[in-house]
Formats: sequence, C-alpha cells, structure tokens
Amino acid sequence: MVTPFPGGVGISGLRVYDWPSVDGVCGGSPHVHLACSECYYVIGGQGSVQTLTPRGFAETPLREGTVAWFTPGTVHRLVNDGDLRIIVIMQNSGLPEAGDAVFTFPPEVLADEERYLSCAQAADEESARKRRDLAFEGFLELRRSGDLQAFYRAAAGLKRNSLDAWDKRWRSGALASAERTGEHLDRLRDGDIAHLADADVHVTQNEGPQRFGMCGRLDVY
Repeated sequence: MVTPFPGGVGISGLRVYDWPSVDGVCGGSPHVHLACSECYYVIGGQGSVQTLTPRGFAETPLREGTVAWFTPGTVHRLVNDGDLRIIVIMQNSGLPEAGDAVFTFPPEVLADEERYLSCAQAADEESARKRRDLAFEGFLELRRSGDLQAFYRAAAGLKRNSLDAWDKRWRSGALASAERTGEHLDRLRDGDIAHLADADVHVTQNEGPQRFGMCGRLDVY
C-alpha cells in the first residue's frame, strides 16, 4: 500500500508563465486560497510574488533557494523575471489545486457563479491567457480599492457548496496523518515498535502532460 505524502501535503512542479500582462510584467493569474496555506521553494530562475492582504500590497523577491509561504486570504500573483521554476507545497493533500482557489475576477464576474465557472476554465494557452488577464483586471481593482472584505465574501460564497468535500479531504489527509503520528508516539511510549515493520520506500511520477495551471505550467503529482 502506498502511504500518503508526508504530513498530508501535496506538491507540484511549476514553470511560471512568461506571457506579459497589460502592465508589461510576465506571470500568472492572481488568486486566493480560503482554507489552505501554500509554500514556494524556488528551484531556478528569478521573479517575485506580489501579494495583497488586509495590511496592504507587498512584493517578495524569489530566487533559487528561496522558501516563501503564505496563509489563507493572501491574494497572490507570481511574476516571472526569467525562467522562474518552483516546487509548490500545499496544505491538505493539494487542495489549493483541487478547489480551494478563487481568481480575482472583477466583482460582476464573482457575483455570477455560472459566469465565474466559465471564465475559470482553461483548456489551452489562449483560454489560460484570457483567464489570467481577467484575474489581473480584478487584481488591479482590488489593489486600488483595498476592499478585500467584499472580495473575501464573494469568494466564500462561490465555494460554499464545496466545504463538505474539503472537510472530507482534510480528515482523510492532514488530520489522519497527524493522528497517525500520535498513535506511533503512544506505541513507542509503551515499547511497541510493531509499526516499524511497515517501513518502505515510495516513489511517484507526475500524472502526465503539463497542465495550464493558475500561475504556470504544472507537473501534478
């Protein structure tokens, strides 16, 4: 049996888009996660991550070897200054790429669930570019207005029907992993080492062709 990835997290490989936006900057689609933290480990190239939080706008440089992470509610936009490549580490078995993400589309799109879902699809480069540009349009509005609370409310409304599925993923992933560690500690206190007989090595491969992700081309595991 293949055991879950350590800690009940998810990983993916990301090559950040090199398509220029209307501001002349290359990069991905601004978005937010509502329940999960996300971590970037930069393995090559250079760039930055632009963020919006209730404390305002910030830009964090990303270089090879940088490890940067952010908590739920951090609106983020990856900027590619040259061949930016990242290993993305995600809470809750990769939930940020499996539903816990809302693009910063303009308010009129966020208010219409059917329209939002249509705009959020990206099957090829053309549709991924259109999605990125629409998210950037809303990102600029958010940066000007600073009204993150209205955006948060709209984002939460779009995901209200997904929460039960997210809860199930958390319970079977991160929570189960933490509880399993607790069980191992209890056994060790009692001198029981039986679980060590299950020691094994696991290797995984990416799922197939790269996908058009939110911020770049993804290798999904």
